[in-house]
Amino acid sequence: MELFDSLRFKIVRRSIKIVFPEATDARILGAAARLKAEELVEPILIGSEEEITAAAHARGIKTSSFTIIDPNRYDKWDEMVEAFVERRNGKASKEQAESILKDVNYFGTMLTYMGIADGMVSGAIHSTGDTVRPALQIIKTKPGVSRTSGAMIMVRGRDQEKYVFSDCAINVNPNAQELAEIAVESAKTAELFDIDPKVALMSFSTKGSAKAPEVDKVVEATKIAKKLAPQYVIDGELQFDASYVPSVAQLKAPDSDVAGQATVFVFPELQSGNIGYKIAQRFGNFEAIGPILQGLNKPVSDLSRGANEEDVYKLAIITAAQTLLD
Repeated sequence: MELFDSLRFKIVRRSIKIVFPEATDARILGAAARLKAEELVEPILIGSEEEITAAAHARGIKTSSFTIIDPNRYDKWDEMVEAFVERRNGKASKEQAESILKDVNYFGTMLTYMGIADGMVSGAIHSTGDTVRPALQIIKTKPGVSRTSGAMIMVRGRDQEKYVFSDCAINVNPNAQELAEIAVESAKTAELFDIDPKVALMSFSTKGSAKAPEVDKVVEATKIAKKLAPQYVIDGELQFDASYVPSVAQLKAPDSDVAGQATVFVFPELQSGNIGYKIAQRFGNFEAIGPILQGLNKPVSDLSRGANEEDVYKLAIITAAQTLLD
């Protein structure tokens, strides 16, 4: 897929270090070997060296070129514990930290926070909460971003059509400020995938055609987003047809610089975002790539537990490319 060709070009031979906490999983090992061989990522595998080596050899994979870190034998353990206690700011004692950091996701997140890794990919055998919670507690969101969000890249026809749908994974009912932040972060995600960001904040109303508190939220979010990021083309409130179909845009929002040509679709709440991307995926034959977590200080990506090796490979590429964002 051309989309991944572009991302590979951006990250190749940059020695971006991605930590994989689930390192005995065959899918992880296969993807890590491929990423290493193609010089796209420097994998850091977490766990017992003996167990990882045995699992890799069962797949015919040599581990001599991998960095393997065993939490039980880590030479910077005391430093990590101290950094964790400081980061949690009184919410964890040294003894609690030593217990918590035995969890591979917390350990991997701390490696990322401390700069030993540039990002993390997990979730093949852990829940979304197990993957995301450590990131929210340790890495936290960027300045000016109150919450992380989850974007889907929707692709159809060998990249003839590429769009960003957001938030489709995290925030159940964001307020106007949060929705504005999601819009701005989604524009940045679009740029990463070589999509010219024209951001539409979605509603069941177009430019005052309906009155309701739900519409008011989107109108306010649009105003805030424009102030937060005047460099981006952002408009709302827009119905989907007005944002996507040029002829409808001429009728419903003729003065809009987004209507009829939107590339980034920001849904007003999680329910509509999740339903929307799955309709496009199933009815429209789009490939849905993600969710891509937005707004964190360093990238952490959550796999589906049903992911295959190719999914791990692609999400690691995306995670590595996210390290290049400001």
